[in-house]
Parts: sequence; C-alpha cells; structure tokens
Amino acid sequence: MLGRMSSPTAAAGRSLFQRFLSIIERVGNTLPNPSTLFALLAGLIVLLSWVFSKMGVTAIHPVTQQEIAVVNLLNLEGLHRMIISVVPNFVGFPPLGTVLACLVGIAVAERSGLITAALRLIVLATPRRWLCAVVIFGGILSHSGADVGYVLFIPLGAAMFHAAGRHPLAGLAAAFAGVSGGFSANIVLGTIDVLLAGITQAAAAVVQPGVEVHATANWYFLIAASVLITVVGTWVTERIIEPRLGPYDGEAKPEEIKPLDAAEKRGLWSSVIATLALTGVILWGTLPAGGFLLDPKNPTFLASYFIRGLIFFIFLYGLVAGLAYGIGARTLRNDNDVVRGMDSSIATMASYIVMAFFAAQFLAYFNWTNLGTIMAVKGAGLIQSLNLQNQPVLLMVALVFFTAVVNLVIGSASAKWTLLAPIFVPMFMLLGYTPELVQASYRVGDSCTNIITPLMPYFPLILTYAVRYAPKTGIGTLVALMLPYSIAFMIAWTLMLIGWILLGLPVGPGAGLTLAT
Repeated sequence: MLGRMSSPTAAAGRSLFQRFLSIIERVGNTLPNPSTLFALLAGLIVLLSWVFSKMGVTAIHPVTQQEIAVVNLLNLEGLHRMIISVVPNFVGFPPLGTVLACLVGIAVAERSGLITAALRLIVLATPRRWLCAVVIFGGILSHSGADVGYVLFIPLGAAMFHAAGRHPLAGLAAAFAGVSGGFSANIVLGTIDVLLAGITQAAAAVVQPGVEVHATANWYFLIAASVLITVVGTWVTERIIEPRLGPYDGEAKPEEIKPLDAAEKRGLWSSVIATLALTGVILWGTLPAGGFLLDPKNPTFLASYFIRGLIFFIFLYGLVAGLAYGIGARTLRNDNDVVRGMDSSIATMASYIVMAFFAAQFLAYFNWTNLGTIMAVKGAGLIQSLNLQNQPVLLMVALVFFTAVVNLVIGSASAKWTLLAPIFVPMFMLLGYTPELVQASYRVGDSCTNIITPLMPYFPLILTYAVRYAPKTGIGTLVALMLPYSIAFMIAWTLMLIGWILLGLPVGPGAGLTLAT
C-alpha cells in the first residue's frame, strides 16, 4: 500500500500501484536464470554490433573530437578476441575481487559470532521505529568506502531486519536504497567526489581556463540529500515495501534477540580493543606528515594507501575483529575454525561466481562495441537540440532524467561523466551557471536508477543475498522491490534540486549557482 489514506480513490490508487509492481515482478521472473540471461545478452550484443556497424552508426567523441564507430564482433577478429579474453574478462570483472577479498576477512567475524552479537546489540539499542532510518542512513555513509557497502552493509541490513522480526528483504531493500540509490548523498566526502570534481574541472577549463573545481563542490547539496533520502527511503520501506511483502515465513530463522551473555560481552570488548588498536595504527600512518600510508607524490588522506587499498583494510578489520572476538568469547579454538569459516563463506557465493562469469563477458562485449558511448553522445545531442537555453531549470531537469536513463546501461559514475561533462558543463557555463551546479544535477540522475538495472555490476550480488532468504527471488522480484525507491527518489530529489536553484542556495563551500556569484 502507498500509505494510510482513507478515501476510496486513494485506496484504488494504492491497489493499482501494487498491481503494477506485481506485473513487473511476474514479467521479470519469467526471464531466464540470471546467468543464462547474461549469456543471452552477450550474444545479443554481438548480433547488434554487426547490425549497427553495417548501418554505419557513429558519433563524435566530445573530448577527442574523433569519430566513434560501432565495433563489429561478429567476424573472425571479434571471435578471436572473445576466445582469448574469456579469462581476463572474468578475472577483471570489477566486483568479483572486491567481493571475495572482503568476504574472506568478514567470514572470520561471522564465524566467531561477532556479527550476530553486534547485530543483536544494535537491534536491542535501536527503537523499532528508527531501525529503518538507521539502515538507510548507514547505507548512505557506507559508500564513502568505495563499493564496500554493496559487499558488507546490504546483507547486514537484511540481517538486522531479520533479527528484529521484520521481513529481511525489506531490510535488504532499505540498505540497497541507501548504498546505491543514495549514492550521491552523504555527509562525508569520498573518492568519488575527488574523481568527479577532476572531470568537471577539465570540462570547465574549455570555457574558463584555470578554473578550479574542488571535491567539496557539492557538499552542502549532498548533506541535505542525505536527510532527504533517509526520510523518503524510510517512508517507502514502511508504507510500500513491508506491506507488500507481508510477514516473513521463510525457512531462515532469526537469532533470538536476547541480552548478551558474559562471554559475548567479553568477546565484544576484545573486538573493540583490537579494532581501536588497528585504527590507531592506520591513523598513525595517515595523519602525520610523512606517514607510512601516505603517497609522497600526493600526501593527502583521500589519496593515501588506506583509501586506495580500502579492500585490504576491510579484510584486515574483519580478520582482526573476528579473531579478537573469537578468542575473547572462546568461540574460535584453533586455526581450523578460522579457515572453515572462510571456506563456508566462499561456498555461499558459488551462484554469484557463476553469474559473475557471464556478466563479465556481457559487459566486456558491450564496452568493446562502443554502443554505450554512442548512445550517451547521441542522447546528449538530443537534449541540446531541445532549445531550452532560456529555461535553465527545465534544462537541469532534462539532464537529471537523461542521466538516469543512460545509467541503466552505463553503471560507472565516472565513465558517464567523462562522456557528458565536456558537453553539458561548457553549455551551462555559457548560460551563466557554475560547473558545480551542473555536476550536482548530474549526480541526482546518476543515483536514482542504480537500483533497478540488472546491468549494474553489483546487481547479481544483491540477488544472491536475496535468495538466501527467499529462494524463489528472481530479477523481476528485485526490480519490483526497488522500483518504488527509484521513483520516489527521482521525484523528491529533482524537486529538491529545483527548489535549490530557485532559492539560489550554494551547492558547496564557495560554489554558487551562477558564475556571477
């Protein structure tokens, strides 16, 4: 249901929307197994590459000004390339190494009982009415650590809801909405802020040489968006998602929520002490000048080896905290217990590894053909042709929705912005608007549709998490589960952007909306 509305019209509207979601779920679930689907999509891309190359489809790259043509894979050269690239595509699939490396360390924390004890403590300490908001806001914070939120926080969201007696898929959805749907909302800066600012600055230099765009360019806007996404995401979860899911009657049973016993408290204290000690070592290596984790060529925290090697440190935190808990609580007695925990954790990811193999081939073929790049450039040209130069708000909204559509096929925020920034940043600057505002508009569209596209690299992983609680979960189930968030975020966030522009608020420190300010 959409909410507690009393009128018949409202009730009918709620029923209609729920029926729409059910249709999406049924249609999506008629698709083949996700591994099969990615294999079929890979074959379709090969076929389309031949069709569009024969049609002579091309585009002009906005940065190099060189012609981009569709690369035909349905020939002898393409066949040879696909044959020799099977293993590199699989091994180089971006989420695969991240997922497995993190899980090896986190498995120790799980095997020792640390995660279960910590979840019980959080659930007991968090009022039921705040649990959903805590999960969504935690998801927003988690993506400061690159892609760690996908691997670590989303399954924790499901586990927290499960432990609280609520439907675990609702917790998974809330966490996924915070991590991925709220990707451009945060109260702290991360590496993506640095990366996007560099791309924006390069594009802005075409109009204003020497211009500087800082990582803090959208900070005020991101902080406000954090509150917005938390509120809207909580409303969607509690008013739409949980009523639609109903009570959970799956085979997986939650841990009994009871106060921690003496051994568990001892283990938690041991874990806290070990974690603080490891954190102290990291701070010693990153804060003082010349710290051993700083890059001499760029001695800043965001460029440190801690940030660049965050996956290693997630593994290390899981290992150290899990060992400390296991020793303190006496749940780990020898190295065999530790290794068995790692083995069992990797075993649960077998279906994901199979999906990753086929998804890796599909994404590689899609990138080789240049179809995504040409699509983005052609679409940007279409927006330019709409003659909205005197309607900056409408033009910004058009940028938001166009980015959201492109995001369905090109998941990387930096890759999309590398293509779009040289087109939109100079165009808006010539209209008198700052590159910081253009970047903020782009980031709205870049976030909202992350959670509904199966082409997002981590989508198969989220599906694997969902299957643990609901074995019959398919692509349609997950898309229908996340679609209300995507729609709500798009509407609320776009309205917030419009209000921001009309009120003339700065999007970041020293980042006004017009070049005159």
